[in-house]
Amino acid sequence: MPFLSRLRRTLIGDRRFYKAVLAIIIPVIVQNSISNFVNFLDNLMVGALGDAQMSGVSIANQLVFVFNLAVFGGLAGPGIFGAQFYGAGDMEGLRNTFRIKALESVLLLTAAAVAFLGFGRELISLFLQGDGDPAQAEQMMRNGHDYLMVILLGLPAFALTQCYAGTLREMGETRLPMAASVAAVLTNAVFNYLLIFGKLGFPRLEVVGAAMATVISRYLELMIVMVFTHRHKARFPFIQGAYRTLRVPGALLKKVARMGAPLLLNEVLWSVGMSALTAVYSLCGLAVVSALSITFTISNLFNAVYMSMGTAVAVMVGQALGAGDFEKARGDVWRLIAFSVAGAAAMGLLLILFAPLIPRAYGGVTQEVRQTATRLLTVTACAMPLYAFAHCTYFTLRSGGKTIITFLFDSGYTWALSVPLALLMVKVIRADIIAAYAAVEAANLIKCVLGYFFVRSGRWIQNLTRVTE
Repeated sequence: MPFLSRLRRTLIGDRRFYKAVLAIIIPVIVQNSISNFVNFLDNLMVGALGDAQMSGVSIANQLVFVFNLAVFGGLAGPGIFGAQFYGAGDMEGLRNTFRIKALESVLLLTAAAVAFLGFGRELISLFLQGDGDPAQAEQMMRNGHDYLMVILLGLPAFALTQCYAGTLREMGETRLPMAASVAAVLTNAVFNYLLIFGKLGFPRLEVVGAAMATVISRYLELMIVMVFTHRHKARFPFIQGAYRTLRVPGALLKKVARMGAPLLLNEVLWSVGMSALTAVYSLCGLAVVSALSITFTISNLFNAVYMSMGTAVAVMVGQALGAGDFEKARGDVWRLIAFSVAGAAAMGLLLILFAPLIPRAYGGVTQEVRQTATRLLTVTACAMPLYAFAHCTYFTLRSGGKTIITFLFDSGYTWALSVPLALLMVKVIRADIIAAYAAVEAANLIKCVLGYFFVRSGRWIQNLTRVTE
């Protein structure tokens, strides 16, 4: 009984704890849920055009996904310091981290423009190596490239929005980013319907229309966040004088660069690794590309709870570390992990129940694609508690500035185990897509074990605001 009592105290928090957690994650869950639901509707609308259109858009989005994760990774380094500066009450430090984010965004946008404009077709072709009709593969290529060229126009708005939204979240302000995101995704849904199918006098642009709708929504989201932040400078004092200069203290810039570089590299390599996994899975046939697109879109609807917990860890643990309350940071981590795993398990059960039903809504795809997606969704549902545990341990290590460890834990794991295992299953064992996908997802248990020992060691516990003084 003493052991159970101690375990309960370690894993279960009091009312104040859960009130603080819910205040952070509910706006994020609402934001992610609405965004993912609209993405689901978008996926349905593009899917209604046919397999080739949906697969082409899905492949292009895999490439954009790499850029998005590069932005998240690039801004994560200054974000770690931002949360701790805010916890320490240092607004000038928070302002400088915002400036670093803006500078990094410009560099990442330049790299994305060079890659996508110069090598867009070659990158898309990497996902079209499986068996299937060559004419269909060419149609997928054309649709994917058309979509990618338009979506490029929205990347600057996305990057700058993340600079603002990330800093606001580091201050514990999650409602404004949520409201802006909700407005954006609803706008995206409306313009998708109008521009994909040519309704209410708008031209029928199909996949190009889907891309244009996304671009419009990106700039709307940016406008909302920027205008509200600048009009409430007393509430968000970091923005006062933020653009007066882009110069930042050399010592801080050096520290952020040293700590942030592994995070940027990690997000790039991890996202490329995820795209590589999709490319490997696509060797099982071109139909797999469509099935995976459906699987990822639907599973994201159920991932909102555990994905939001990364924000809770970053804010609560980061602020506790910045305030020097190490005992609170250590205790909160295990309670956050337990809450996340429990939430993921509940959502996983719901996904198992709905997995046979939701793919039926994709009327434009073949029965084979829908059946494959259903089986992949079931595998995903069973692995969701593992995702949740690994997700929280990653953000714990990142909050304490252990970026080298997070690099090895995340992208290192992906390239050392996940991608080789997928290649082994597909190319050597000649397993079907379900067996290959299940093997890779089950291997996440290894990542959880590693994450447990990393967090338990306590080496991530440090106050970064002191080492930058």
